[in-house]
Amino acid sequence: MFPARRFYTVQLPAGPLSLGERCLVMGILNVTPDSFADASPVVDSLSAIDRAIRMEEEGADILDIGGESTRPGTEGVTASEELARVLPVVKTLAERLRIPISVDTYRAEVARAAIVEGASIINDISGLRYEPELATVVARSRAALVLMHMRGRPKSMYAEAVYHDLLGEVAAELKASMTVAAGAGVAAERVIVDPGVGFAKRPSDSYGVLAHLPTLASALDRPMLVGPSRKSFMRSALAGRPAPERDWGTAAAVTAAVLAGAHIVRVHAVREMVQVVRVAEEVRTAGQRAGG
Repeated sequence: MFPARRFYTVQLPAGPLSLGERCLVMGILNVTPDSFADASPVVDSLSAIDRAIRMEEEGADILDIGGESTRPGTEGVTASEELARVLPVVKTLAERLRIPISVDTYRAEVARAAIVEGASIINDISGLRYEPELATVVARSRAALVLMHMRGRPKSMYAEAVYHDLLGEVAAELKASMTVAAGAGVAAERVIVDPGVGFAKRPSDSYGVLAHLPTLASALDRPMLVGPSRKSFMRSALAGRPAPERDWGTAAAVTAAVLAGAHIVRVHAVREMVQVVRVAEEVRTAGQRAGG
């Protein structure tokens, strides 16, 4: 009934991360004053550390820390500001958490410093389009790399959301990112892909990506990370609710992703979405037993 989920082992500096037995939950920790999705933004290191520890207790398998908002229309911040927000949190949490730490950045300078402080995954929303040298930093550190599909910059990305073959173009552009990573020495075993739900995509495109994840997974043959959490593509379906009130919609999108075979879902509400993932996994298992 449901597509098979391929098994992968992603190599991290501290050891392998097994993907495929169940969908993992990546908790989002935005250390920014202007996060689009947080009702109570985290603006200081102590609050961020407390929230991260709580996410691990709630069942997060991976923590993703970001120091720059990528909401539509944002101008971005300087590298020095991003470093000031992220590094103290990474340094402390690397000593206190048992789960891997990912840092959401496209900057080589930030990635290099974060890896030194204990990050083992770099999550690049640009798929190496903004700073291709980021791939060299990752290759030298032996960290893992998430390549997300994106066009343009957050400020103007919807202007480039024009597709004649949505799945084919997303797959081709992610393959191009994978080629850049490989050329810099990033082993395929360290790469995870993200189709970029909500980024440079109209709502119909984001729903199309969710509905056809197995096609993308087959074309790319890498673990699939999906991040629908509280995204604006759900706004019309949810009667215009603001981002912090979209967790029920997020639960539906996460369920769809799990049933379609996603390896990781990236979410804000960890406690609630862990429950969603666990039930969706039971449905997947039952469907595969019945179909087998």
